[in-house]
Amino acid sequence: MIDIYFSNWIVQIVASIITTIGFGIMFNIRNRNLFHTGIAGGISWAVYLLGKNYGLTDGPNYFLATLCLSMYSEIVARKLKTPVTTILIAALIPLAPGGGIYYMMYNLINKNYPLALEKGISTFIIAGAMAVGIFTATNIMRIFKENTRK
Repeated sequence: MIDIYFSNWIVQIVASIITTIGFGIMFNIRNRNLFHTGIAGGISWAVYLLGKNYGLTDGPNYFLATLCLSMYSEIVARKLKTPVTTILIAALIPLAPGGGIYYMMYNLINKNYPLALEKGISTFIIAGAMAVGIFTATNIMRIFKENTRK
């Protein structure tokens, strides 16, 4: 029997894949690249859910999810001989901290400055963790590529 909590994960991951494919279509990604973009979005959300389940805070959790997403994107892009951004950009959509930005602005407009500051800092930490995850994966792959040439 499937646990309700686990089935909720499956629904979220499938929704992430569909969302990523939808944005991939909007970004004009085609054929195999679109399939792999969807898989990358699903992987990123699955890693995010695992991290959340194990009690990771937002910064490390988003870093880990983005690192896995970026590593997958780097590997697949090399196999498909396509730019990494083709797979990476649409796959970042499920992780994008849009809700945090919305609530920050909402609280600013309603003059709830302490909560707006809290949401702004949280959003900044998430965006920074995602940027560092992409940077780390790119450099790991670059170092790996240089070492395999020799």
